[in-house]
Amino acid sequence: MALRTIPIRRAGNRHNLFLGGDRELVMTAGLLAFTLIFAAQSGVATVAGATLWFAAVYLCRLMAKKDPKMRHVYLRHRSYRRYYPARSTPFRENTAEQARRYR
Repeated sequence: MALRTIPIRRAGNRHNLFLGGDRELVMTAGLLAFTLIFAAQSGVATVAGATLWFAAVYLCRLMAKKDPKMRHVYLRHRSYRRYYPARSTPFRENTAEQARRYR
């Protein structure tokens, strides 16, 4: 008796992208550009806002092309500690003098 195979369709496994980039980053950049353009209401602000928008969409597309989950990877990376001192086991009890050596 052969094993039954079930095809996994791409539509159910797509990444959450908008305009080819990470959805939240692209929409945040659009909001910032929109706010800049309509808050300042000048030609310079319009050019700066449009430049910001197109540059952000381009960079978000590049990032999503490398790894669609790059934002999540970066946020997880930021939550890690800067230095993990060497320990033999997580249950080892260090004295106060030993703890001072590793800080």
